[in-house]
Amino acid sequence: MDGLSVVIVGGGAGLGLLLAEMAVEGGAAGLGIIDINAEAAEAALASAKAAGLKTAFAACDIRTSEAAHTAFAQVAESLGRVDTVINSAAIYPRKPMLEITDADWDTSNAVNIKGTFHMCVAAIKQFRAQETGGVVKGRIVNITSVDAFKAHPQNAHYAATKAAVVSLTKSFAHEVAPDNILVNSVAPAGMATEKAREAGFLGELAAASPLGRGGKPREMAEWVMMAGGPRNTYMTGENIIVSGGYIYA
Repeated sequence: MDGLSVVIVGGGAGLGLLLAEMAVEGGAAGLGIIDINAEAAEAALASAKAAGLKTAFAACDIRTSEAAHTAFAQVAESLGRVDTVINSAAIYPRKPMLEITDADWDTSNAVNIKGTFHMCVAAIKQFRAQETGGVVKGRIVNITSVDAFKAHPQNAHYAATKAAVVSLTKSFAHEVAPDNILVNSVAPAGMATEKAREAGFLGELAAASPLGRGGKPREMAEWVMMAGGPRNTYMTGENIIVSGGYIYA
């Protein structure tokens, strides 16, 4: 992320928060956070402020176009320019398939699909409007999931939204390729987080992986940094699966 201005949607917690920290470590020039939780977004910027980066945040419910575009414009104006956008905001509901309601579907679709769509559109408009000094005009990385490709109990609606984001990524990549805007996605498998440890999932993750362990969050995040960073000058429309061999694509 050396010298880039990065915006992370959903950067207040989880993988998004780790990505924010890694952007600072990687030498980003600016960091913007868009998150529904204003307090979390401000806290996520602490290390960036300490390192002297330009920072900006906006509290936003990304389910509506107006709110999403307003928040993005606010952050972009404060940063001065945007080079990379990472869409990490999502919800992960779990419910048996026969119990999923219309409301469950609507909420999952609104956050995971529509929210990502709104932020991609906002990013592309920003990239097209600003001057660029390099070949690549901007980079978008969407966080998907191996659940888009492999069925698991109690998460049909989540899996469907992530499959949709894989498709959206390819559609966006194709449409904006003439603008030299690169759009990719990264699909992590189960991660060995503290939450997974508390829930007793670590043994299950280890058993499911040919490597004998669940992936570390940083191992997933490194691929996001690569796809959104200055070394990526040609890859677009790809979904990078980081699963430790859990699935092969």
